[in-house]
Amino acid sequence: MNITTIPGPKGLPISGNLLAFRKDPLRFLREAAKEHGDVARFRFGPSRHVYLINNPDMIKEILVSKQSHFRKGKGLQVARAVVGDGILTSEGQKHIRQRRLMQPAFHRERIATYGNAMVQQATSLMEEWKDGEVRDVHEDMMKVTLAIITETMFGKGLKEGADEIARAIDVGLKYVSTKASSFIDIPLTVPTSSNRQFRESAELLDKTIYNIIEERRREGGQGRTDLLAMLLAARDEDDGKGMTDEQVRDEVMTIFVAGHETTANTMSWIWYLLATNPEAEQKLWNELDEVLGGRLPAVEDIPNLKYVNQIISETLRMYPAAWTINREVAEEVEIGGHTYKPGETLMMSQYVMHRSEKYYDKPDEFIPERFEGDLLKRIPTYAYFPFGGGPRICIGNNFALMEAALLLSTFAQKYRFRLADSGKPVEAEPLVTLRPKGGLMMRLEARSR
Repeated sequence: MNITTIPGPKGLPISGNLLAFRKDPLRFLREAAKEHGDVARFRFGPSRHVYLINNPDMIKEILVSKQSHFRKGKGLQVARAVVGDGILTSEGQKHIRQRRLMQPAFHRERIATYGNAMVQQATSLMEEWKDGEVRDVHEDMMKVTLAIITETMFGKGLKEGADEIARAIDVGLKYVSTKASSFIDIPLTVPTSSNRQFRESAELLDKTIYNIIEERRREGGQGRTDLLAMLLAARDEDDGKGMTDEQVRDEVMTIFVAGHETTANTMSWIWYLLATNPEAEQKLWNELDEVLGGRLPAVEDIPNLKYVNQIISETLRMYPAAWTINREVAEEVEIGGHTYKPGETLMMSQYVMHRSEKYYDKPDEFIPERFEGDLLKRIPTYAYFPFGGGPRICIGNNFALMEAALLLSTFAQKYRFRLADSGKPVEAEPLVTLRPKGGLMMRLEARSR
């Protein structure tokens, strides 16, 4: 099939489909997939052609078997401004080397040692909570996951400046999201208000992280087991070289940004889904009472918390933190009978695939039990891919799943979460990650066993 005959939604003369996409990206993508099938073609601005790929076999070709024909999409190219050239944004041999250097820090046995810190940070947050109060639970989840990532990354909390760091990260993510979907590229040197804000936030993050790296290099880091110690000690098996301060900074920033925002969003959506599905909530409490009996959870409990894990899997299906993956064609490639040219963008949406009626019964309903059987063996691999796939699959996936299980088990034993305004729908805001729009106001109710 000729590429120009690939169908897609009609657009406007100059902006194409950009305004419709920006107005409601999730609905736009789902409707395009539903109406146009395996591939939908649209245009962002005068000349940027994007193809939404809705076929799991084609997605596998793009992410696995033909991944060398692509480079990261515009969003992650823009993200370099925030996270530098770390594992998330680097390409080719540099990415392979960095991943090899970082892999030991994310082995299951290594991350299991962080379980206690995760539970302690959760119990510490609950000391601020009072029965009956209304809180922005999304803000609380951001706070606890930031505390966890700073402790596991640096071996200590960043009590001073933690709020400023969180705000700076937020500014950076919003900047990336806006710039990635704009067809007018305003250079960072132009002193617009968003550029100024972004530069200030980037300077704050740089200063904080470089100071910590410098301090650690001075003290030598003997006996430390945190992620930063692992990064500083890592040596390439080919040339025996370690990372420069800049490389360490880029990887720290990547883990920092990706490692707290994504899990915080997942936790927020879990509380929302449980509050609106009381039967699932009751089933969760029954399991927690049976397995834990009131004590704090530990890493060893996770395999026995089967429903906890099903809740997390189902939440990642309905509200995947990474809701799209974009790849830009670097060299001409044939996928599913179509030939794509350099410069064209192929978009794959976890949100769209995870809610497809082809693979899921009642896809818009929260049914954790769908994961208790062999669902993942029955559906194609890329009908469910919350952590991406191929050689660039999220390196922190096991860390994130362990963290979510421990946080869910710790908080849900003590509290139930009720929507403060049950008549007001909670909307998903698709920025760099998929977060609850405007926060998530909930009433905390102490749970008596």
